[in-house]
Amino acid sequence: MDADEDDVPEWADRIKANVAGEVRRRRKEMGWSAQELADQCERLGHPIPRNVIANMESGRRANLPLVDVMVLAAALETYPVCLIFPVGYVEETQELPFQGLVPTWDALRRFTGEQDVPEYDAGLVPSFELHTSLVGTALAALDEAEQAGFAARTATTRAQKEEAERKRTRYGDEAISAKYTLRHLRRDMRDEGATPPELPHALGDVDPPAPDAETTTEDRL
Repeated sequence: MDADEDDVPEWADRIKANVAGEVRRRRKEMGWSAQELADQCERLGHPIPRNVIANMESGRRANLPLVDVMVLAAALETYPVCLIFPVGYVEETQELPFQGLVPTWDALRRFTGEQDVPEYDAGLVPSFELHTSLVGTALAALDEAEQAGFAARTATTRAQKEEAERKRTRYGDEAISAKYTLRHLRRDMRDEGATPPELPHALGDVDPPAPDAETTTEDRL
């Protein structure tokens, strides 16, 4: 190994340097002293003393616990991943030991799952993303159907009433379809041992009723 390679920091040191540099940059951007940042961390319930922050920013701190990164990010009103991979402020970084440098933007996207890695298992993240999308679709369709219903009731001509009724039917069908898919998705989540996200009140009929109920969700949708 030549002298130039000896000067390249190890992967862990590079990641710690990313976090330290971004904490310092963000802190100064907010006009805070290290003590003010320490005070904010304490308010969040996880004290990080001023001298620990100062040592981290100067590269003298040996360890950087994940919980500290999480609290520092919240205190600085940013995301933990933005401290680890400071897009726009660090051009290239390492994702893992013994790997070459890659654009920080690519590293962040793989870290968050936005850029697929074929052999990686994303767990239930895709299911939760689909769940969010279906909830949004169902709520939007219900709102549109309600507006179309109001338009039908207040129409002054037959043509206006018929057009509003067509819209109400179309949006109503969209809501039913989204809710039907959502119900089965939530069932699959439970089969995986997961707890689905809480549903808004307007979609309270998506989940099956209690076993002793007389009607089923299928009857209501």
